[in-house]
Amino acid sequence: MSDFRFLFYSDEGQINTDWHDTLAVIRYAASGAPAQKQVMVDAYGKVRTVTERGSKTKSAAAPVQADPAAADQVMKLTRRLVSFATEYALYGNIWQQWISYMMMMHENAFTLTCERRPAGKTSTMMKLAERDFELFRELMHLDLDELGKATGTDLLAMMAKYHMPFAQESESGTGKQIRILSSKLANASDVRAFGEIISQYYAQFGVGIYGLYKAFRIAEGEDTMRIVPVTDTEDVTFDDLIGYEEQKKTLRENTEAFVNGVHANNVLLYGDSGTGKSTSVHALMHDYFARGLRIVDISKADRSKLSQVLAEIKKRNYRFIIFLDDLSFEENESDYKELKAMLEGALESRSDRVLIYATSNRRHLIRETWGDRQDMEYNEDIHRSDTMEEKLSLASRFGVTIFYSKPNAGEYLNIVRELTRRNGIDIGEQELSDIARKWELRHGGMSGRTASQLITWLRGEAARLKEK
Repeated sequence: MSDFRFLFYSDEGQINTDWHDTLAVIRYAASGAPAQKQVMVDAYGKVRTVTERGSKTKSAAAPVQADPAAADQVMKLTRRLVSFATEYALYGNIWQQWISYMMMMHENAFTLTCERRPAGKTSTMMKLAERDFELFRELMHLDLDELGKATGTDLLAMMAKYHMPFAQESESGTGKQIRILSSKLANASDVRAFGEIISQYYAQFGVGIYGLYKAFRIAEGEDTMRIVPVTDTEDVTFDDLIGYEEQKKTLRENTEAFVNGVHANNVLLYGDSGTGKSTSVHALMHDYFARGLRIVDISKADRSKLSQVLAEIKKRNYRFIIFLDDLSFEENESDYKELKAMLEGALESRSDRVLIYATSNRRHLIRETWGDRQDMEYNEDIHRSDTMEEKLSLASRFGVTIFYSKPNAGEYLNIVRELTRRNGIDIGEQELSDIARKWELRHGGMSGRTASQLITWLRGEAARLKEK
C-alpha cells in the first residue's frame, strides 16, 4: 500500500486538480475488465496492485461494457493531455511526459527541500519520498491498452505514441525540458535511481513555475498579487545586439557575479530609445537560466506591488532580477520613494537573491522643473534644493549605470550591413547605404531598432518579388 497524502498531495491548485483527474481514470479502470496485473488508485491517491481479477481461465475475457462515467473521465483527461501536448509542442509518450510534468510542478516539503540542495540518498526525506516514487514509476509504465479495455475506449492508448505535425520544429525550451526529464525517469533502473534523477532536477531547476520558465509577470485584473509565467519569451542572445560591446561586458560581469553568489549591484541602463537596453536584459535569460536566473517583469501599472513581489520571490532558491522597463516618474508621482527604499534604504526589503535592473531614457529618472530650484538657500554659497536632491537620489541608488547612445552614421550602416548578411538579403553595398539613410530619416533616426525595422521591410520586399 502506498499513499500520496504525505508528500505529493495537496488540496489546492491546478496541479492538484490535474492529478485527481488522472487518478480518477485509473480508479474507474480498476473496477473494469480482468487483467494480469493492474494498478488501482482511489480518489485520494491510495494505491494497491491487483492481480488475476475476474476469471482465471485462459479463455478470452468477455467484452467490456463501457462505463459512461469512466468514458467521461477518460475523455476529460484526454482533452487535457492534448492541450498539454499542444501548449508545449510535445510528441511521443505524452502519458509519461504528463506524469513527469506533474512531478515537476508539485510544490511540497520534499521538492522545496531539494530545490535548496539534493536530498541525500539515505536521508529520511528521501526514504519517505521513495514510497511515492514507487507509485510514480508504476504509473509511468502503466499498460494503456489494458486501461483502454477497462474503460471501453482507446483514447489514452493513443497518447503513448502521440504524433503532432511540425512539433520538433516548434518545440519550446520548456517542452524540451519536460521530454528530457520524462525520458530519464522512464528509463530509471529502480526506485532509488528514479529518486536521484528527480531530486537532481529539483536542485538544478527548482520546482513549480520557477523551475520551468525563464520570465514572469504579475497577473492582470486580479485583486490579489499573483506571479504568472511568461510562456512565449523570445530567445534573444547578446550576439543579436550588434555593437555596444562595452555595455554588454559590464552587464554580464555584474550578472555573472550575481549568479555566482558574489556581491552585485542593481543596474540602470539608460540612453536613447531603440538602442538595445531591453534586449540586453532579455539576453540574460538565454545565458543564465540553467544557472538559476529568473526575471520578473513589472509593468508601470504594477509597480505599487513591488514589495509584495519581493516578499514572495526572496524565499525561493533562485537568483531573481526584477525588471523595470522604461522606468521614469513624472513630477507629481511619489511611487519612486518605495523603489528607492527597496534599492537601498529599507533593511527588511533587502535580499542577496534579488536585484533590480531598470531601463530608462532619462538618466535621473524623475522629471525636473525649474520650480524644484525655488527653495535654494543663499549662505555665501548656492546649495542645491532639497527637492532636487530627493529626486536625483533615486538614480544614485543603482550601483551600476550603463549608457546606450544612438549609433553614429558609420555604426548605423555597420548594423544594417550585418543584419542584411545574417538574413541572407542580396543587395548591393551602395544601394543598401542609400536605402538605409532614407529609411532612418523617415523612421525616427539612427538606432538598432530602426535598422531592424528596415531589415524586416527588405525581407518583405524580397518575398513579394519572389511571388511575382
